[in-house]
Amino acid sequence: MENIYSYVAENVKRVQDEINEVCAKYGRNPEDVILMGVSKTQPVEKLEVAYNAGIKLFGENRVQELVQKAGFFSSHNVPCHIIGTLQTNKVKYLPPLTDTIQSVNSLKLANEIEKQYGKAGKKANICLEINIGDEDSKSGIPYGQAMELVHQLSEYKNLTVKGLMCIPPIDATEEVRKYFAQMHKLFVDISSKKLDNIDMCILSMGMSGDYPWAIAEGSTLVRVGTGIFGQRNYNL
Repeated sequence: MENIYSYVAENVKRVQDEINEVCAKYGRNPEDVILMGVSKTQPVEKLEVAYNAGIKLFGENRVQELVQKAGFFSSHNVPCHIIGTLQTNKVKYLPPLTDTIQSVNSLKLANEIEKQYGKAGKKANICLEINIGDEDSKSGIPYGQAMELVHQLSEYKNLTVKGLMCIPPIDATEEVRKYFAQMHKLFVDISSKKLDNIDMCILSMGMSGDYPWAIAEGSTLVRVGTGIFGQRNYNL
């Protein structure tokens, strides 16, 4: 199996090398940028190769897949974040499986996380998903409402706001940098408020097609799926 998926290890090295090059170009420390392997639809055999190649954080879009792969994450003592659209009725399954939810896109969802992690006697780390392009087709908190929501969440007991996440408007052109720059500004603005229960350390932006520009604008976590694992098989 290792030989079949050896390209995964090669891809991890290639992506990490590019991250290092981009960091050098823009005067950033590569240790300040985490490479997440987005493992949705991927078999655990591929995750094993990626893990051995240096991936120490994974991301899953669907709760069902996180449940299916929980044994892998647990046995390797490696964290996995939820990064996809999350329905409130699925939150109850998460406390035993993950401590970090990156795709919190509404106060309603935050309230359910507060409730379910409280029931479990745990505390969730969350990122607010910002609809940075103000696109009707995407979920997320409008840019202009983020600060108000952060103030509300600073009062919560069972979750901590750890940062922001976004999926900018399409395309892998340099034009996308303006959205990443806006995200970084919001990240800094929230950090400067020094609110209780707000510990801004994750700026999750940049995927396979645009992560170099995200890093240039201050990303601390890039989410790379196809760039590591290859094209997804949605028929699995």
